[in-house]
Formats: sequence, C-alpha cells, structure tokens
Amino acid sequence: MGRAGGTRAARRSAARHGDHRLPDRNREERHAVTEPAITPETVVDALREVYDPCCADRGISIVDMGVVEDVRVTGARVEVDLVLTTGWCPFVASMSTAIPERLHQLDGIEHVDVRTVWEPVWTPERLSESARDKLALPLEQLIPYREQRLAQQKGA
Repeated sequence: MGRAGGTRAARRSAARHGDHRLPDRNREERHAVTEPAITPETVVDALREVYDPCCADRGISIVDMGVVEDVRVTGARVEVDLVLTTGWCPFVASMSTAIPERLHQLDGIEHVDVRTVWEPVWTPERLSESARDKLALPLEQLIPYREQRLAQQKGA
C-alpha cells in the first residue's frame, strides 16, 4: 500500500512540475537548425580536394597519395597529421597552407593544425587504388621500392 501511494504521489508531483506538457516546438526547431558536427570523415572528404603538388597534374589528392596519417576533431579544432613521401619533400609547406584553406571552407571549423609525423614511414602501399591507376604502377611493381625504402630507413 505504501508503494502504490508513493507512485501516485510521484505522478502528482510530476504533473505539478510540468512533465505532462507537450514538447516545446521552438526548442525542437532550434535543434533542427544547428550545424552538423564536424567528423574526421567530413574532414577526410574535404581533403580529397587538396592535391599533392607532386601529382596535382594527375589529379591525385593527398588522401589518395596516402600522406594523411590521422585526423582528430575536437569541437571546432581540427588536427591533421601528414606522413611525407620523403623526408626532404619540398611541398610540405604548400600542403600545410592548402589544408587549412580548404578546411576553413567547412562550417564549424575555426582552427586547423597541420603536423608532419615521421612514423609510420610512407610506403607505396599507402597509395589508393585510384592513385595507382593514375600513376600506372601496379602494386606488384611498387613492392621492390617499398622494400628498398624500408631498408634505407633501417640503415639510417
């Protein structure tokens, strides 16, 4: 009997505090017009329009080239890690400028950091199928280059 009374009391209390009201339509409309959250996938899709200067003439993006190692999104801040095809890549400055320019075109991004990371080492396996086709190098022909590059890295 005490439980039933407590349940009725809880229902009466909820009714007195407005829990019986219809949803606030204005609140729902405000939520409907908010900007979509930026995700790493959104960022990667945008980076497909940033081209590796070495291969821009072939239409190979930095994503297809395999130089985008990681993308992190925290609110309106985006961090992009790049793995260079070579340690002496002369185009890192160009890519480090082009990436924020492209990402600032997306709604909701206020700050972009681009970092160069040295691990893992870029190898031809990072090329997308599309990039391989555009470069006309089948994977089988790229494997010796990969092995040579890894051997150089171990010896350095």
